[in-house]
Amino acid sequence: MHNFKDVLDKVGEVGVVDEVVQSLARVSGLPGAKIGEMIVFETGEMGQVSALLTEQVEVLVFARTSVRVGTRVTRTNEPLKIPVGEAMLGKLVDGLGRGGDGVEMRNIDVTPEGITTRKKVNKPMETGISVVDLLVPIGWGQRELVMGDRKTGKTHLILQTILTQARLGQVCIYTMVGKDKAEIKKSQEFFAKHGVAKNVITVATSSNDSLGEIFKCPYTAMTIAEYFKDKGRNVLVVLDDMTTHAKFYRELALLARRFPGRDSYPGDIFHVHSRLMERAGNFEKGAITCLPVIDTVAGDMTGYIQTNLMSMTDGHIYFDSNLYFAGRRPAINPFLSVTRVGRQTQNHLRRALGQEILTTLNNFEKAQSFVRFGAELGESVRQMLAKGERIMKFFNQPQYDGISANVQTLLSGMVLAGLWEGDNAEKIQQDYQTKPEFKQTVDDIVNESQDLQSLAAKAKGMTL
Repeated sequence: MHNFKDVLDKVGEVGVVDEVVQSLARVSGLPGAKIGEMIVFETGEMGQVSALLTEQVEVLVFARTSVRVGTRVTRTNEPLKIPVGEAMLGKLVDGLGRGGDGVEMRNIDVTPEGITTRKKVNKPMETGISVVDLLVPIGWGQRELVMGDRKTGKTHLILQTILTQARLGQVCIYTMVGKDKAEIKKSQEFFAKHGVAKNVITVATSSNDSLGEIFKCPYTAMTIAEYFKDKGRNVLVVLDDMTTHAKFYRELALLARRFPGRDSYPGDIFHVHSRLMERAGNFEKGAITCLPVIDTVAGDMTGYIQTNLMSMTDGHIYFDSNLYFAGRRPAINPFLSVTRVGRQTQNHLRRALGQEILTTLNNFEKAQSFVRFGAELGESVRQMLAKGERIMKFFNQPQYDGISANVQTLLSGMVLAGLWEGDNAEKIQQDYQTKPEFKQTVDDIVNESQDLQSLAAKAKGMTL
């Protein structure tokens, strides 16, 4: 925390607040101010220079109560920094990293690393959800957008992914942008209940916090992730959600009297989000995997913010409200979901399984249209429908029952070969975790199989 008098003695420039509009203050008398510089008010509040005007400086204030006109201000000659450190693991911190006992100070606004320090995405990141891991795989260092209407199960996906990775000992950062305090508390209880809190950092802002703090929240999460990445660790960052973030930034821009563009968003909204997304990737020391979440309205994927984020990420997982209301859990539409770099992280067997399942599901959808019209079904069509039903049963996964990669591989192969009906996958996963001899059998079958035929042959004698 900076002391106003000490900073003023050091810098020698003092300004005065001329005008205040919510979290924005216009200050005169700071001729040396620079964009992004940290500002200290005499009341102890902090701020950041967001724009340089003709006669004034625009300051983003990080305080719930607005500062008063006439308050003295000084600049620090330093960029905005937040505390980071190992002690943050297991903690709930605010939008500026406070509350996590960080020891090292890091600049919150940095230029993303260039292409020379980046590596190819080549290692798979398990989510524990079969339909994702097999059909829309995610790799370490990938940026995968999670999109869909409200209340269609997006939160369950990201919590399951955090659960899976935290159990494997990876650092997970859950960013909650402008959420209700009840939601924040619920997420903390969830991590504690499942025993993974020690590997999770929650960066949360509620709707009661200042606009400035809510806006900086995702950047704080990414800065903390970069600290652990530089220590050689892999980090999963979930940004929940970027729709809210864009709305709060639009509010800031309109208050600052900036020219509104499409849907009243400011013209630099693309830059605001892209400089955040570009900080994720697979680097020489470690990888940062980013899962931004965004809401759609009535299933419309063509909205301004949605298409912006689709263009700066490596694919998207689409939650279909029609599938959700039809009882599918999770309600992921594999035909409208995309992974641009995830499949290169899969081995030959899993890639072949994924392609076979997609082909089968495509034929299943076509066969169902014949059924709707009341057409008589041949034997081949009946078999196709039965196989599709088995796959849908397998993908219909209860909440927070993650399935290991080898179990997914074995079960999907057995479903395709007609050796298993597709139910009780969670019981098989439980046996895999609790019975060492069963686990060894599953691992041996998967590791020794080169293709679908050999997998089916080896699994033929298994009883599930």
